[in-house]
Amino acid sequence: MQPSLLTAIGLAWLIWIAYWFVSATRVKQVERTDNVGAILAYRIPMVIGAVFLIATGPRTWLPWLWWRWLPASSDWSALGLALVLLGLAFACWARVVLGRNWSATVQLKKEHELIVVGPYRWTRHPIYTGMLLAMLGTAVAIGEWRGLLAIALVFTGLWFKLRHEEAWMRERFGTSYVDYMRRVKALIPGIL
Repeated sequence: MQPSLLTAIGLAWLIWIAYWFVSATRVKQVERTDNVGAILAYRIPMVIGAVFLIATGPRTWLPWLWWRWLPASSDWSALGLALVLLGLAFACWARVVLGRNWSATVQLKKEHELIVVGPYRWTRHPIYTGMLLAMLGTAVAIGEWRGLLAIALVFTGLWFKLRHEEAWMRERFGTSYVDYMRRVKALIPGIL
């Protein structure tokens, strides 16, 4: 990957993380929150996946992770950057639309609202969709097997989290949420 594209991808992720932390301060009060065990069940695979994506250390441990699944090319790197920017922008849009209902863990807020507009028309979890698209872009830009492993780990963590979250949403919103689940796919419009 070209160093300038790698820098751009890293910068995009850093700006997104900074936005995430700043926007986390403007949320509704918590009514119900997840227990530590459940939080760890979805956070651990996500953190391990992120570590695989940014790993630059010695390549002697599991050397196949650094083998290429895509040829080194500025075209692939540019496509990767485009996917990162698109994914992070989609996640940010979803975060803005979700507003004060957002939380980093599975929570129900006081006066929690069911949001079904904006990107929530296309997926029930557009923040996760955007994050996964950005992860895919990073993996494409890197072009090594560790990127695909990272996506699999992050997907596993997010899938566990969304299933847990949806159970709570069905409890809170009943048939409204069940109808929403029938109309709108979880992560990929019309597919998954």
